[in-house]
Amino acid sequence: MSFTAVFRREALSLVQLAVPLVAGLTVSSLLLLTDTWLLGPLGETALASASLAASVSVILWSALYGFLAPVGVLVARAWGAGDYRKVAAVVAHGRWLGLAIGVGSAATMGAMLLALPAMGQPAEVVRGIGPYWIAMSLVLVPYSVNLVFKQLLDAVGRAWTGVALMSLAVVVNVPLNYALIHGAWGFPRLGLAGAGVATLAAEAVALLAFWIHWRCSPAMAPLRQAVRLHRRRFSLQTREGIPMGVQYLAEGSALAVAGVLIGLLGATALAANQIVFSIASVLYMLPLGMAGAVAIRIGQALGAGEGARVRGIGLTALALVTSWTVLFMLALVLGGERIAALFVDEHRVVALAAAMFLAVGAMQVFDGIQSVSLGALRALLDTRWATGVSLVAYWLLALPLGWLLAMPLGLGAVGFWAGFTAGLSIAAVLLLGRFLRRAQALAAGGCE
Repeated sequence: MSFTAVFRREALSLVQLAVPLVAGLTVSSLLLLTDTWLLGPLGETALASASLAASVSVILWSALYGFLAPVGVLVARAWGAGDYRKVAAVVAHGRWLGLAIGVGSAATMGAMLLALPAMGQPAEVVRGIGPYWIAMSLVLVPYSVNLVFKQLLDAVGRAWTGVALMSLAVVVNVPLNYALIHGAWGFPRLGLAGAGVATLAAEAVALLAFWIHWRCSPAMAPLRQAVRLHRRRFSLQTREGIPMGVQYLAEGSALAVAGVLIGLLGATALAANQIVFSIASVLYMLPLGMAGAVAIRIGQALGAGEGARVRGIGLTALALVTSWTVLFMLALVLGGERIAALFVDEHRVVALAAAMFLAVGAMQVFDGIQSVSLGALRALLDTRWATGVSLVAYWLLALPLGWLLAMPLGLGAVGFWAGFTAGLSIAAVLLLGRFLRRAQALAAGGCE
């Protein structure tokens, strides 16, 4: 069958799944964007504080997303095979794993607050960041459990329900953020701390909504089966989750280290990076959503015994995401200054952010290819090799090259993003090649 015919067969199903996945991920990232937007009027120091907290919390957000990714893959396989009891078992074990790792991640981030004074960050930023930092640490607990419910809904064809429930967090966060930052409508004026408290409350509301839907929705009734918890199932999900968690940890921690190093360049660089990082995080939701869609579609195909479709599903997803990321690249390269000006009026912050958008724009296509390739390999439960590629790409290529360009060669904050562009281009080529080889083996009737 020609690629055109395969594309026509697979594209609609991928888009129908990817759109709500992207919408759900975008809704999650809007919490960070809301903080940036509403903290902008407080000035450079508040934005810099949000940037520093985001740069560190993204390590744990990324690791949690990766560690819990097997929930979606395993549910998709069980759903494709029509095994509802196995779906229930995956979700039951996933909830407890999510709660445990969420609590551990919150404690880890909270403890890191004590190390900030020794990390060379601007004194005015460190002085007032404590309450906001603690609140953003606690957000990790409901966020991790929400991930389990969201991936369940995605994998069983109810992705828009997940989007609606996730959207409650934004609906709560926007007015509550404004009220607690500025002291509106009778709320106390908490400034930066208010943004953190609002985000924590919003994520908790989303968790409550997910739980009510799970316990009360008729659509979930076939899946609400009594399940005994077994160490073997915990071990299975943990064994598959650790490589994925490490892979996303490698990406998130490298970005976080870059954010911390950018802090050495001053509050202006941190403020500009917060704007750029917030926009890049929202745009990243599209390739990440397509990665989730390709993982689910491949998982369902494998569950149904249709391994020959794997290559076509993957290539169709790659074609779609590449066309979208080219448009993102053009928007950032041509309109970076106007985008930055939407967040802050300070000219030096806008000018620096516009320059950084040039490098981030160039990164979009490579990021799309490597993200979708990772999603496809995740569905094949082929994660350890991909984890090694990510560790090399981010820690041995992107971060050292970014530091070289930023510091010794004098490109400043722009240099760090240019380094990541180079690292991602290498990862994209290697991961795509790995997927194509595995898919070809499946199409030829080889072992999964």
